Amino acid sequence: MTASIWTEDRIARLTDLWRQGWSAAQIARDLGREVSRCAVLGKLHRLGLGRGPQVAALSIVRSRAGAHRPKTSLRSPRVDARPDMPATATATVLTVGRGECRWPYGHPGEAGFGLCGRTVARGAFCAAHAAVGYQRRSCSVDSLLRSVAID
Repeated sequence: MTASIWTEDRIARLTDLWRQGWSAAQIARDLGREVSRCAVLGKLHRLGLGRGPQVAALSIVRSRAGAHRPKTSLRSPRVDARPDMPATATATVLTVGRGECRWPYGHPGEAGFGLCGRTVARGAFCAAHAAVGYQRRSCSVDSLLRSVAID
């Protein structure tokens, strides 16, 4: 069995440097080649040493630094089409005709299952259900393929 790399001197140096705010990588370099960053982190964990209040202070600083930036969203605003939708199904699978919305209400095989039945605006759905059912992709398949193409 090999001897442990953690001598009393190294453990004392580790705890001292950690409390001074050194990173695990810096401590590993200071302790020598046979001590890796992962070994430092493992020993710190086994010793029960954590950063304590320094982590909370760091998150406060980060939140203040980002406070001046306006929040921007890359997603399109979510469409809430519920106010325009009928409360209940007006057609069944057998009665829905061409040009009528096929948006399902309920689950097939259960009582009360039906389809919207309103006039189709696009595809198989009325305007309200098309707004919910047809969501734009963040990028098209073609643009994605072009971005990974090797010249």
